[in-house]
Amino acid sequence: MSLSDTAAHPSSPVSARPLPTRWLILAVLCLAQVAVVLDNTVLTVAVPVLTAELGASTAEVQWIINAYALVQTGLLLTAGSAVDRYGRRRLLLVGLVLFGAGSLAAALASSTGQLIAARAGMGIGGALLVTATLAVAMQVFEVVERSRAIGIWAAASALGFAAGPPVGGLILAHFPWEAIFLLNVPIVLACLAAAGALVPESRHPAGGRLDLAGVALSTAGLTAVVYAIIAGPERGWGSAPVGGAAAGGALLLAAFVWCQRRVAHPMLDLELFRNRRFVGAVCGVVLITFGATGALFLLTQHLQFVRGYPAWEAGLRMAPFALSIVALNLSGIAARTIYRLGTAGAIAVGMSLLSGGLLLVTHGPSGGYGVLLAGLLVMGAGCALANPAIVEAVMSAIPPEKAGAGAGVDGTMTEVGSSLGVAVLGAVLNARFAGLLPAALAGAGSFPAALAAAGGEAERGQVVDAFRVASETGQTVGAGAVLAGGLLAAWLLRRAQRAG
Repeated sequence: MSLSDTAAHPSSPVSARPLPTRWLILAVLCLAQVAVVLDNTVLTVAVPVLTAELGASTAEVQWIINAYALVQTGLLLTAGSAVDRYGRRRLLLVGLVLFGAGSLAAALASSTGQLIAARAGMGIGGALLVTATLAVAMQVFEVVERSRAIGIWAAASALGFAAGPPVGGLILAHFPWEAIFLLNVPIVLACLAAAGALVPESRHPAGGRLDLAGVALSTAGLTAVVYAIIAGPERGWGSAPVGGAAAGGALLLAAFVWCQRRVAHPMLDLELFRNRRFVGAVCGVVLITFGATGALFLLTQHLQFVRGYPAWEAGLRMAPFALSIVALNLSGIAARTIYRLGTAGAIAVGMSLLSGGLLLVTHGPSGGYGVLLAGLLVMGAGCALANPAIVEAVMSAIPPEKAGAGAGVDGTMTEVGSSLGVAVLGAVLNARFAGLLPAALAGAGSFPAALAAAGGEAERGQVVDAFRVASETGQTVGAGAVLAGGLLAAWLLRRAQRAG
C-alpha cells in the first residue's frame, strides 16, 4: 500500500478510512523503539565485566556507554529531515539494518576501540529509528486516535529506559556480555520482516534536497554541546576540553541557525519558533526531561549505594514506574484523561504527580518497599499523562508532512534535557556529598572511593549518610525542576490556545 495521496494532500488523513493494520504497525514501531531506548541504559550494569574482560579503562568504559547516545543525539535533526525527504518507511528499514549491524559488530568486538565504533554505528541507526517510528505513527493514525497511539509510543520509550538495568543484569547472570548486543539481532530481523510487509511509504512531496551544510553544522554542533554536558562532571566544567567543546558547539549551532534562514529547503523551519504552542512544548520537553531523568538517575544510585541493592535489582525494583506507564496507556485510560483535561491540563497534572511521587520516594519513610512502590506508581501515573501530552503538543504544532522533522526536534530536546539532568543533578549530588564527608575523606572523588578509604564502621556509616543526604538534595532539586517545567509548559500552551 502506498501513501501517494499524502503527496497531493499532505495535511489530509492518510485515507478515507483508517488503515486496518495500523495497530500492528504500531506494535512493530514500539518494539523497535524499546530496543533503541533500552540500549541507552542496558550497559550500566556491565561496567565491571567490560573492565575485566576487555581491559577497559574508566575513560574507555565511559566512551563505550556514551558513544551511542552522543552519535544518536547529534544526528536526530538530520535523521528527522531525511525521513521526511526520502521516505519514512525506507529510512525506518535503513535504521533497522544499521542498528542490527551495529549490534552484531558490538557482540563480535574484541577490543574497546571496536566496541566503541560499533556503539557509534548503533547510534546512527538509533537516530533514524527514533524519528522514523514516531513519524510513521503520525502518518498511519488519524487525528482521533493519534493521542492514544503517541501515548503507547511514549510508554514504549519509558519501558525501554527502565528495563535496561534489570534486563542487562539478568543476561549477565546467565550469559557473557556479548549476549546484551546479540539480543537485538532477532528483534531487528522480526521488525524488518514486519515493517517491510506492513508499513506504507510516505514522504514530504516538497521537501527538496537534503541541506548538507545544515547536516554538517547541526551534527557537529549538537555533538559538541552534548559531549560538553556529558564530560563536564568528570573533566571539570572549567577544563579546556569541556569549555572548548561547549563554545565550539554553540558557534556551530549559531552558524546552523544563520544558514537555515538562507536556504530554500531548511532542515528546521525556524518560523516554528514564532508558534507559541511549539515554543511552550519544546521548553516543557527540556525542563521535564531534565528533572525526571536526572532525579531517576540519582534514585538508581540511592538504591544501590544507600540501600545496598545490586544494579539489576535496583532496576527491577524501579520497574513498577515503567509498567504503570505502559498499563495506563495500553488500557486507554491515559488517552481518555488527556482528552478530558486538555493538553495543557494533562501536562500540569502529570508533572505535578511526577514531582509529588519523586518527593514521596525521596522524603518518605525509608523502611521497606511500600513507600518506594507507592511513589513509583504516582510517578508512573504522572508520566503516563504528561509524556504523551508533551509529545503531541510538539507534533501538533508541526505540519503533518514534516512529522520526521518534528520527531527530530522532540528527540533532540529530550536527549539534551536528559543529558543536562544527569550532569547538573549529578554535580549537585557530588558537591553536597563532598561537603558532608568527614575531613579525613575530603579528597575522595566518589562514593565507592570514599567508602574504600573509610577507616572503620563508624566512618563508613558517615559516608553512607553523606551520600543519602546528597542524593536527597539532588532528587529534591529534580522534583522542583519537573514541577516548574510542567507548570511553565502548561502556562505557555494555555496562553497559545487563548491567543490562537
